[in-house]
Amino acid sequence: MLLCKWNRQQMEIIGNYQDTLNKGVVLQCDSTLIVIIYCCFVPGMGVTTISAARIYQGQLRKETGEENILEMESFPYVALSKVYNVDAQVPDSAGTGTAYLCGVKANSGTLGVSAATTYGLCETANGNEVKSILHRAKMAGKSVGIVTTTRVQHASPAAAYAHSAYRGWYSDYEMTSDMIQKGCKDIAYQLVTNTDINVILGGGRAYMFPKGTPDPEYPTHSSSNGLRKDNLILTKMWLDQRPGSKYVWNKEQFEAVTESNTDYLMGLFEPKDMKYELNRDKTMDPTLAEMTEKAIKILSKNPKGFFLFVEDKYILLCGITNMVG
Repeated sequence: MLLCKWNRQQMEIIGNYQDTLNKGVVLQCDSTLIVIIYCCFVPGMGVTTISAARIYQGQLRKETGEENILEMESFPYVALSKVYNVDAQVPDSAGTGTAYLCGVKANSGTLGVSAATTYGLCETANGNEVKSILHRAKMAGKSVGIVTTTRVQHASPAAAYAHSAYRGWYSDYEMTSDMIQKGCKDIAYQLVTNTDINVILGGGRAYMFPKGTPDPEYPTHSSSNGLRKDNLILTKMWLDQRPGSKYVWNKEQFEAVTESNTDYLMGLFEPKDMKYELNRDKTMDPTLAEMTEKAIKILSKNPKGFFLFVEDKYILLCGITNMVG
């Protein structure tokens, strides 16, 4: 991907769709520019959801809504994608995450592996791993990060760094002793040992701590306790391997992080997925926008550029549960 610039001095306000199309053809790309890539992924953002958002935004301005144009619809390139898994007509987030982050179609429920991997048979992932754009960016000397409103071990972000025959092996708690004896690794373990990720922000504390470890935010809730059977403290492993790195779990700690002297930041703000925005504890959890801004400030210090994956999962979940409004 190249950074691109317009070859007109100024762009007039978009008045109709023909103007939008005309603006798309005057884009020129400069391959000498430093590459900065944002992958802003919004599951559930299909044609119907986009239509609803377009109309609602227009109606908030006291318009009828249909004639409104969303900011993303004014981008120089806009396209529809055709999604499916190798073994499923209706895809899941793991197989599709592998497709758009690794460039390889995969079986439903598998992460970071080709379709030669059999769903649920952990050892079949060996030798069938595929590399993600996040990994390739890191190998090219760029800084990389993931920001999500789910657990950071969830299917979409995990496709950027993990290789697994099953998306649900968040920690070794979900795996059998036979799988572990075969050398299969859970997704949380791969998060801290595979690609060297500079910024990791989202939920997922429970999968990083030994079984029974009380959660710092919900110490009396046993359902929020740590889950790991191997007794590893993965946050400590991650910190120990990266001098000067920081781990935070609440908004106060997060806001205290100084971007200018921080090259590595992990923030896990919930035991599992983060909360809906309407239910978010504003004193404890940052917003998606705040996490994204923090990530950009840290990653953008790299003169070679960066790759940042940003996901808002709740548009999909709201659509599934009829809570779009």
